[in-house]
Amino acid sequence: FSGVCGGELNVLKSPPSVAFRDGNWPIPGERIPDVAALTMGFSVEEDLPWPGLAVGDLFHRPRATVVVTVKGVDKLALPVKGFSYPIENAVPFSLDSVANAIHALFSEETPVVLQLAPSEERVYMVGKANSVFEDLSVTLRQLRNRLFQDNSILSSLPLNSLSRNNEVDLLFLSELQVLRDITSLLSRHKHLAKDHSPDLYSLELSGLEEVGKRYGEDSQQFKDASQILVDSLQKFADEMFNLYGGNAVVEVVAVKEFNSPLMRKTRSILQSSQSEKENPYNLAYPYNYNYSVIFNIILWMMIGLALAVIVISYNLWNMDPGYDSIIYRMTNQKIRMD
Repeated sequence: FSGVCGGELNVLKSPPSVAFRDGNWPIPGERIPDVAALTMGFSVEEDLPWPGLAVGDLFHRPRATVVVTVKGVDKLALPVKGFSYPIENAVPFSLDSVANAIHALFSEETPVVLQLAPSEERVYMVGKANSVFEDLSVTLRQLRNRLFQDNSILSSLPLNSLSRNNEVDLLFLSELQVLRDITSLLSRHKHLAKDHSPDLYSLELSGLEEVGKRYGEDSQQFKDASQILVDSLQKFADEMFNLYGGNAVVEVVAVKEFNSPLMRKTRSILQSSQSEKENPYNLAYPYNYNYSVIFNIILWMMIGLALAVIVISYNLWNMDPGYDSIIYRMTNQKIRMD
């Protein structure tokens, strides 16, 4: 692979059945979902020629995969216990394909699938996640109210230079609260971590990025926030790993900023004609996996309605009023009686 590295993939926890290899091998940003799929034993559409992941034990796949994306920094000072790989061409990625594979293969066992971006109020739950995380704060108002409850992290976490009166700091702290609430709620349903269906957790944290924009990356607030985040992520990884009995993969993706080569760019009429386009092919994002379902529903519904209209119109056109219509039949009988 060749290109500019724009982040880092850190594997904090992994069971012996997943064979990660130590080395400075860049991983393309768009192939991160494939890494998650291969570690769970699923096949991918295109082979991944990446030496960082070797063939593991196919009969003992991890019960859970946790991917935490941290925006605003290209590297975190995480402990050197796991594996770290530079990310090449950091583009936005989604684990929808992995979630679809889990749902298709284990639909009867209703696995836990949770995809959450607290700062953007994006949440996606499948299977038993709806019952396990029904009390999880997902909106900004819920997150703010959660912080000021008695058992929140504000009562136990050292804030240092961060303030509980600043909206940016509260957004950052609310994301850490979500991490703690996930492990707390999951600990009440430990039996789900022992079933045969694999679980998937995908979290996107952008609070650190907002802290950097607000105070600057050289500020004491940003340094304190980075250290607090590292400690929280390590604790979160340890707790998730223990909840699944040491059979879970926990990955942290640190990205300074995402490149968007597939985003469709609009051009103003006042824009200079000599400006260079970042995307010469003017590509858009790929269709969502629901597109084919919605397309087929609308297509066959329209075809069915069209056939129904044709059949009804044909029968009405060829109908004999004297024999096929009860109105004319009754009228004729009444006339004959008169």
